[in-house]
Amino acid sequence: MSEVLIQVENIVKNYISGTETLHILKGVSLNISRGEAVAVTGQSGSGKSTLLNILGGLDRTDSGTVTVGETEITGLSESSLSAYRSRRVGFIFQFHYLLKDFTALENVMLPGYIAGMKKKDALEKARALLSDVRLDDRLQHFPSQLSGGERQRVAVARSMVNDPDMILADEPTGNLDPDNSAMVAELLYAEAEKWGKTLIVVTHDENVACRAGIRYTLESGVLV
Repeated sequence: MSEVLIQVENIVKNYISGTETLHILKGVSLNISRGEAVAVTGQSGSGKSTLLNILGGLDRTDSGTVTVGETEITGLSESSLSAYRSRRVGFIFQFHYLLKDFTALENVMLPGYIAGMKKKDALEKARALLSDVRLDDRLQHFPSQLSGGERQRVAVARSMVNDPDMILADEPTGNLDPDNSAMVAELLYAEAEKWGKTLIVVTHDENVACRAGIRYTLESGVLV
């Protein structure tokens, strides 16, 4: 049997909006094995991004637990959560968040360098990852010189540089036209498989979701 990487047990998340309590996640539980590709779909406001943010240590639960490997992240301090995000999670968002004054190569290598890689090793890893996403000829280009699809492919490469356990992608093709969306989705799944990464994708795009081996739908905070 595959090794379980992520165990989510009965997590609840609420937000206060004025005098109203918004029940975003209502006792969500699931297990995700190492190396699996999982898609989470659902209507806007169903709790998809909240679930992803909790798995990535960007948000906390009100109750319930999330265990990644041997670590229960719901009980970590802020400094330990920061280290968890840096070392064990690769993030891809709808907007690429590339640093505008750095080249594609520098954008990809920088998280590795910050995390303690030797500069030479970080650059070598960044070159290899950018080659994987077919950007060998764009290494020295700045984000303003890249197309939207190219910028998002840089973001895919950047998410892998620290050799994380999991890649969390929140609407990674949401800002792209159909052709670029298909290319980014193809490369994202291919990279996750090549490097043996657990991939969790939140998406409205059926063409992106159907590539996953496992699919969940969130409906009003409940996983179905």
